[in-house]
Amino acid sequence: MIRVVDVHKHFGGVRAVDGATLKIREGAITGLIGPNGAGKTTLFNVVAGVYPPTAGRVFLANDDVTGLRPHQLFRRGVVRTFQIAHEFATLTVVENLLASVGNQTGESLVGAWLHRGRVRIEEEKLRDRADEVLQFLNLGEVANLPAGDLSGGQKKLLELGRVMMTGAKVVLLDEIGAGVNRTLLRSISGAILRLNLEYGYTFCLIEHDMDLVSLLCDPVIVMAEGKVLAEGSAPDVQSDERVIEAYLGSRSRHRRQQTADTA
Repeated sequence: MIRVVDVHKHFGGVRAVDGATLKIREGAITGLIGPNGAGKTTLFNVVAGVYPPTAGRVFLANDDVTGLRPHQLFRRGVVRTFQIAHEFATLTVVENLLASVGNQTGESLVGAWLHRGRVRIEEEKLRDRADEVLQFLNLGEVANLPAGDLSGGQKKLLELGRVMMTGAKVVLLDEIGAGVNRTLLRSISGAILRLNLEYGYTFCLIEHDMDLVSLLCDPVIVMAEGKVLAEGSAPDVQSDERVIEAYLGSRSRHRRQQTADTA
């Protein structure tokens, strides 16, 4: 579904992504892991159109989408979520769902005035779809609350709900487990599995929780220093000496830096 070919992203002299090549297989839940500073989020941002690559190409199916902006990729079915949920805080949960759908007739002044019947039919269908999404994610009880009042985990579920409203093909999830209690994390991971198995969604997720990665992801791609270091099943990459060294080496450097700062 997604091919990343020799992608580089430099910020001045910093090579955040340094020749990464990988594939996100259609219908899979692919994990992207690695130590802090490995280039995972920067690569996500390149794939999602937030940053243009310094070099390299990005393909969606067989189409070269290198350098397309996020709204252009959104129209092609590529959706990205964030470690910190980006909800419309003052809108209700159901309004957040309804607002996520693009290309509605009522968005234009002409459409709103001249095609009121079509607008009404579209809105009724969208409301029915939103009700289905709320039930799927067990958010029905908070449907009319301001989204800003939700817990962190509920906001992550709401982000999944907005993805469902868009009919996305590829979903890039950035640390869905960050700041989420274990009960809600089970709900989130269960929703991702169902969306993948029952509806065919393709996911790629950045995550540090290896239990969650092991539950959800196959394959798992490991990045280190801006490059792809290893790829395989979760047990395979966790036992790979290169992966162990990348993680342990990163932690050792972090401890040395902390010691130096204290001194």
